[in-house]
Amino acid sequence: MPELRRMLPSSNALFVFDAAARNGSFTAAAAELNVTQPAVSRMLGQFEEHLGVRLFDRRGGRAVLTEEGERLYRRVLEGFRSIESGLLDIEQRRKGTETVTLSVSSAFTTHWLMPRIDKLQKQFPRVDLRFQLISGALRGPVENVDLGMRFRDRDEPSSGGTLVMKEVMLPMCSPGYLGETDPTEGNTIIRLAETPGDWAADYASLLTGRRGAAKALSFTDYAVVVQAALLGQGIALGWLTVASHWLLTGALVPASDTLTTTRRVCEFLPPRNRPMRPIAAEIRDWIIAQMKSEIAAIDRLYPKLGAMDACY
Repeated sequence: MPELRRMLPSSNALFVFDAAARNGSFTAAAAELNVTQPAVSRMLGQFEEHLGVRLFDRRGGRAVLTEEGERLYRRVLEGFRSIESGLLDIEQRRKGTETVTLSVSSAFTTHWLMPRIDKLQKQFPRVDLRFQLISGALRGPVENVDLGMRFRDRDEPSSGGTLVMKEVMLPMCSPGYLGETDPTEGNTIIRLAETPGDWAADYASLLTGRRGAAKALSFTDYAVVVQAALLGQGIALGWLTVASHWLLTGALVPASDTLTTTRRVCEFLPPRNRPMRPIAAEIRDWIIAQMKSEIAAIDRLYPKLGAMDACY
């Protein structure tokens, strides 16, 4: 810290720099900080002189970060977020609550977590749960959250994650769709837009008995894929990490007797830029235990599938 104080003309310089970099304008930064534009310009000029580098290029009324400015801004942003997180923790502990942010898919949140959110809240009554929702594939770093669900190829090095289950899928549809047995009709295949190829071609036959030309529905959000299947619009490839609840309740039923297991695993990862908090680890373990219990129940309901062996 003494070295940091030596390198800064004042601690206020960082707040002014952050506001100018975020807004891309000295005038907008001044309005946010409730000071004058010349005061912002003077403070940043002193900061640049103190560091011996230019942090901004002034272009037509805009403040554009230089390469050195970009490098500093990334670090300042990380530092401010960490400080903010610490202050929020202190405030929440004083109030008797803790905020936990999960980085998960919109599909997992909609179709697995929401049906049991009341159980989670009863288990953790002092937790304020928040979400960083991902509508596409679960990829990317886990940062600035408490816990992230991600898929990893088994051949890839581990990032210190905790196994949720192996990646297992099963064609699913509503009972009403399965009961429509006109063989002249073709199946409607519901797919995730970014999934390569035609997943239905991997199954020799589907339990609907339809043999006509297949039709297709394609969506970019997997939450909508599952919702379309629930509404009887066709057959979806159901990831058990998302659709197991509906399979167990009977809202969706198997459209095949065959599970597909890939070389990927689903994991909960700790944040890359801060330590795992004990409350986040407790929520992680609760979700994993709930999911394993549900897969065991599916195994009893549909023993031919072999769900437990496939998932674990």
